[in-house]
Amino acid sequence: MSGPLEGIRVIEISAIGPAPFAGMYLSDLGAEVIRIGRVAQNRNPLASKSGPLERGKKSINLDLKSQEGIEIALELIGHGDVLIEGFRPGVAEKLGLGPDECFLRNPKLVYGRMTGWGQEGPLSHSAGHDINYIGLAGPLAHIGRDGQPPSVPLNLVGDFGGGSLFLIAGILAALVAISNGNDGQIIDAAMVDGAAYLASPLYSAYQSGFWSNQRGTNLLDSGAPFYDVYECKCGDYLATGAIEPQFYKQLLKGLGFDLDEIPPQNDRAYWQETKEKFAARFLTKRRSEWLEIFNGTDACVSPVLNMGESYLHQHATDRDAFFETCGVIQPKPAPRFSLTKTEPSQESESLGQSTSELLLSIGRSTDQISDYFARGVVS
Repeated sequence: MSGPLEGIRVIEISAIGPAPFAGMYLSDLGAEVIRIGRVAQNRNPLASKSGPLERGKKSINLDLKSQEGIEIALELIGHGDVLIEGFRPGVAEKLGLGPDECFLRNPKLVYGRMTGWGQEGPLSHSAGHDINYIGLAGPLAHIGRDGQPPSVPLNLVGDFGGGSLFLIAGILAALVAISNGNDGQIIDAAMVDGAAYLASPLYSAYQSGFWSNQRGTNLLDSGAPFYDVYECKCGDYLATGAIEPQFYKQLLKGLGFDLDEIPPQNDRAYWQETKEKFAARFLTKRRSEWLEIFNGTDACVSPVLNMGESYLHQHATDRDAFFETCGVIQPKPAPRFSLTKTEPSQESESLGQSTSELLLSIGRSTDQISDYFARGVVS
């Protein structure tokens, strides 16, 4: 492994979604990531050898309900730089893997906690998923079209945007603080907090009067005719984002409209009328024909590609933006580094594959390891 985090060791306790995504990303940036899984077989299809969230990680399965399993985990944590856990508040403490126990073993540890609602508050012990977090945080109410209920988005805003990426940012910032002479610390990353923070510009826009609470009527929420998706004759879709006046003129030109037959761009009273004209015009040609017309212009028109098409687009291939691991096509990690280049692993381990290797690395004998397997302390 190479990359800007080469030399950093991360211990990740098995979880779903945002926590393993954070571990995968740190691995992609060059960190050594050790995943502590459960002794019981994990049936989550995303936590398997072919699961993209497991790529590049070493895997050990421990019985965390046994004192011996906890001791092994603490020894691994004692030799690490970062811990990632995604339990509900208080569970790690009950297991004996809370911050107090871990900092005794490793005062320089970055202790990353990933939850939906945070470590305190009336909802902190409640179950939830992405849709609940973005609902409470604010973004969900503003996703959808005028006159329609809020649209259920992919779980990118809460789980991975508000969760994983803020956990990663906190971990990296804490590592910098350690390099400046500070001790380790706890990172309380809550998806509800991150989702709200992502909406900071919209909160400001709403309070200034620029943004309306009526979804589907604003500049960037499908209200504007020049910032929307349109169906083509073939049934495929195009995305338009011609916000700036000079780009809008090129959009009109490509669609075959004269400026004097379309109302002023930012007159909201005519947005629906203009949208209907655009929709009718886009339906007259196939997507490929429109792309040929807009090719080389700044009309901000692009195809709406699905996950079976995106990696085949010339822009993606020219930038070498995707790679294959265990037969699965995946995006390469972003951003790109000029010096410490990131090279994501081409392989993923089976769950527990490195159990013996990691036990040997912390001083266990082969006889002890055989005994652990026989008694179910590890698997």
